[in-house]
Amino acid sequence: MQTKLIDPQTLAALKDLSLVARMVVAGFTAGLHNSLKRGAGLEFSQYRSYQPGDDLRQLDWKMFARSDRYYIRESETDTNLRVQFVVDASNSMNYEEAGMSKITYAKLVVACLGYLAVQQGDEISLHVLHENKLTNILPAGSNRQLPRFFTALDKLTATGRFATVPVSNSLLQTTKKKTITVFLSDMYEQETEITDVLSSLRRRGQEVLLLHLLGKQELNLAYSGAVLLEDLETGETIQVDSSQQRLLYEANYQAWLQKLAASLRKKQITYDQLLLHEPLDKALRLLLKYRLQR
Repeated sequence: MQTKLIDPQTLAALKDLSLVARMVVAGFTAGLHNSLKRGAGLEFSQYRSYQPGDDLRQLDWKMFARSDRYYIRESETDTNLRVQFVVDASNSMNYEEAGMSKITYAKLVVACLGYLAVQQGDEISLHVLHENKLTNILPAGSNRQLPRFFTALDKLTATGRFATVPVSNSLLQTTKKKTITVFLSDMYEQETEITDVLSSLRRRGQEVLLLHLLGKQELNLAYSGAVLLEDLETGETIQVDSSQQRLLYEANYQAWLQKLAASLRKKQITYDQLLLHEPLDKALRLLLKYRLQR
């Protein structure tokens, strides 16, 4: 069984973020190709189809033997990136479907992305926004602080509301390294507090990748009969008849998602969605794709 296809619930049950990260990244990279190398400078190699005029010396004959197709091996030298992870840890991230909460899924995703980034020679840092404050849990560093990175993630809990304070200098510190901010959130705002933080990061020159965490039941109101829905941050409740209001709910929810995506992309913030049931390799692909485009 390929590790990258193991469902997140099974991985969460392992209760060891370090182990999960190693398993998922190993399965993911093996599924692509043997691309991670160590040496004087870490390199990430990718393949593309051979085109007439390409240097034949760049043909990868091992790939040809496995696939019966011609591929050119391209190497990208260590770009010396800093990847800073920002997790929305407000109480709404405790939303759960089929035993998987958004905050647990976020921790799994960040563990795997952080491990992958370090394997590529990048520095990582971890920040949390909740209870009206930003906490710089782990300053930027390399593979020697991976154990601290996993420990900090493991202790992370979701409480209170999303921070409404100005973005901290710990997220905007000046560095010679190119910085990518990977922001994980459910995007539930009381006003515009989350989009304000994203906009502030982008205005200061940060490259921002927003990973929007969603549940299937959120998308289609997949309940039966009358249900009582609660706002996890305000405690407000509303009773709805899911069968009668499902179509209207789905239409309004999709309209909100489209408006949100359009607004963020207009601000040059990269936007992608992650569903709680999806294998973690999707997040890894998104980061690599984003990284290679920058």
